[in-house]
Amino acid sequence: MQPAVAQFGGLELVTSPLVMTPRETSTALVDRALEHLAGGPGVVVDVGTGSGAIALAVAEAAPHAAVWATDVSAAAVALAELNVRRAGLQDRIAVRRGDLLDPFPGTADVILANLPYLPFSERSRHPDIVAEPESAVFAAGDGLGIVRRLLAAASRRLSPQGLLALQLRGRVHAARRPDLDVLEQVLAPQPTAAAA
Repeated sequence: MQPAVAQFGGLELVTSPLVMTPRETSTALVDRALEHLAGGPGVVVDVGTGSGAIALAVAEAAPHAAVWATDVSAAAVALAELNVRRAGLQDRIAVRRGDLLDPFPGTADVILANLPYLPFSERSRHPDIVAEPESAVFAAGDGLGIVRRLLAAASRRLSPQGLLALQLRGRVHAARRPDLDVLEQVLAPQPTAAAA
């Protein structure tokens, strides 16, 4: 498929129909990372990187940060690597293929993620994203299983005051490692309404 160009936070990225199109709403994740780093050094992991938009924006704005970008999709990893090379940031961004934090070997100061979170049963309610790859948007069950797995992994892989920031339904939910139970409440299964 022919790649296209997308804008994200002032960056020009190559994208394709095989990955989620970068959306400006995700710059809120970048902002949370930069706020947490406060201009200092740190290790940032962008989980489910897609085209690499979030990882690239963090690396551009935080020159002292080391950035990792992970994705299970081979197409996404190849595209993120291409965008990293185009930006000349190969020495600052490591792109790896694998599940969630598995490809990342260390401890992170910031973990960012915009993962699939919508249940497959809601596909008809979202005609605005019908052109996006299903696996980048929808997930089994209530849709939040992948995000819950990341939360569990992050509790073991964040530095003592490290930050986890998740984008869900257009909002960023973030907590430092000691307060991750706040995110557990956000991701708790919703009770089904009793029949009237």
